[in-house]
Amino acid sequence: MIEGNEMSEDNQNNSRLFLISCIALTVTAMTFAIRAGILGELGVEFQLSSKELGWVNSMAFLGFPIAMMFGGGLYNVLGAKKLLIIAFVGHMLGLVLTITAAGFWGLFTSSLFIGFANGSVEAACNPLISDSYPKKKTTMLNRFHVWFPGGIVIGSLVSKFMTDAGLGWQMQIGVMLLPTVVYGVMMLGQKFPQFQNVTLSTASNFKALFSPLFLFMAFCMTLTATSELATGQWINSILGASGASPMIILAMITGLMAVGRYFAGPIVQRLNPSGVLLCSAILTTVGIYMLSTSTGGLVYIAAIVFALGVTYFWPTMIGFIAENVPESGALGMSIIGGAGMFAVSMWNPVIGQWIDDAKAKAMLKVTEGVNPELVAGQEVLSTMIIFPAILIVAFSLLYAFMRKKKANIE
Repeated sequence: MIEGNEMSEDNQNNSRLFLISCIALTVTAMTFAIRAGILGELGVEFQLSSKELGWVNSMAFLGFPIAMMFGGGLYNVLGAKKLLIIAFVGHMLGLVLTITAAGFWGLFTSSLFIGFANGSVEAACNPLISDSYPKKKTTMLNRFHVWFPGGIVIGSLVSKFMTDAGLGWQMQIGVMLLPTVVYGVMMLGQKFPQFQNVTLSTASNFKALFSPLFLFMAFCMTLTATSELATGQWINSILGASGASPMIILAMITGLMAVGRYFAGPIVQRLNPSGVLLCSAILTTVGIYMLSTSTGGLVYIAAIVFALGVTYFWPTMIGFIAENVPESGALGMSIIGGAGMFAVSMWNPVIGQWIDDAKAKAMLKVTEGVNPELVAGQEVLSTMIIFPAILIVAFSLLYAFMRKKKANIE
């Protein structure tokens, strides 16, 4: 029988571990938001093309899945604390190297460190929270993941206000050192739970990765992640001339996502995961189309529609795999997440090239009174509609398949 004091100590320890995890995830999210906010400034200072900036961006998204594969596979060997220490070191190195970067390769390398640190946070904290709250895993994991869009809101507003105050990009990057140091210091003296080595069939996990349903969802994940994360990462460059504040838009989008994810349970139960994904694809397509044709205040309305579309993509995709391809285990969830981030890393330089080409094309029309930045941004968004548009078809097929499967079972 567990004594009252011992139970109280466990609850307090779990609460501190949860707080550390949330702060670490907030740092992860802030790196996405603030780097998106300073992307244009980096391009001007170091004379980088949008394609080169795309490669810099891609390293943050490439480092993430590499760390997830590394950390997910070695979690029982290293434990959450060692993985969080790796994340802390990666964040510190990445942020300091960004501040001291002298050109493309410095930014390229620092982004890889930051991406690896971000993935290490996910690899450490997801199973840590699951182990700490065995009776309410889903609830606490949902509350934990609120801090990704929540951290982007914080980072977006910090970038916006610091930019308006004339504070340079180095100071904006430097701000992130504070919460990084906080979670680093908090975890060093913290008691972490012992890990239970669970015997699983790795062969069965790998076999499940090659099932038609898993491969189909992995393909869809590359499109859902690109629709959400690539649009957000290029928000400043794409919407800078739209007459609306890109960073306020990013903060608004991610704020709505945080609220939506916190209250996701009833919606998922009512529509079922495949129905949620189909509705999300439709709203995302409409949202990006509206962003590509709107200026001024209408951009904010378009952003709300877009936010409603992308809110449930990431958690619902992972939840779908957990429910419908359970044989893939934790490996399957890691691979799905990694596939999404890897796709974004590959599409980033491509989107950067689209922006360069669209600007060059629009410059030829300057004599016609056309704003080349606005025209380029709208043209790139028009091209990006193809990602969620494909998903409408894919998720319509998935919805029909899942309904038929359920009917056969009943």
